Amino acid sequence: MLQKYFIAIVPPEPLLSEIQNIKQSISDNYQSKGALRSPGHITLHMPFSFDESKENKLIECLSDFKFKTQFPISLNNYDCFEPRVIFINVEEQTELFDLQRQLVSHVKRHLNIFNQSDDMRGFHPHITIAFRDLKKAVFYKIWETFKGKLYYKSFSCHSFCLLKYNDERWEVHKEFLFKT
Repeated sequence: MLQKYFIAIVPPEPLLSEIQNIKQSISDNYQSKGALRSPGHITLHMPFSFDESKENKLIECLSDFKFKTQFPISLNNYDCFEPRVIFINVEEQTELFDLQRQLVSHVKRHLNIFNQSDDMRGFHPHITIAFRDLKKAVFYKIWETFKGKLYYKSFSCHSFCLLKYNDERWEVHKEFLFKT
């Protein structure tokens, strides 16, 4: 049976809970629940379908991936993809772009899984806090609240995660620590 997966960086606690609280607040105040279906994350590889009976092969492939070192990730204020997505901005960082490019290449080469963003927008790291079920009018109300807000946090990235779709939610299925 085909199962949905994607690959992302998931911030550590307590930052992860803080981001979840921001998404919950948006849901409570504006009835936008789409972002609550996954933990806060920076997508490295867009969602893809994979035969669940071969999941061990996917996990083995990701376990074999090597990346040089941990690196800092800085979250800096809010931004949007008008008129449907509001997110926490991730500062551009060479190591993050290297990780994404190398990981996508590794998965493509070893499993023949292609990343949608290669063909579309390219890699624009961010942490979504509202999307999908936003109507234009609601988007602009939320954006008015967030566009001037300051937000700055950082964390050390030393891993990436495989997320799996279960019961209408994305959940962290397995974490992979960087190895050289």
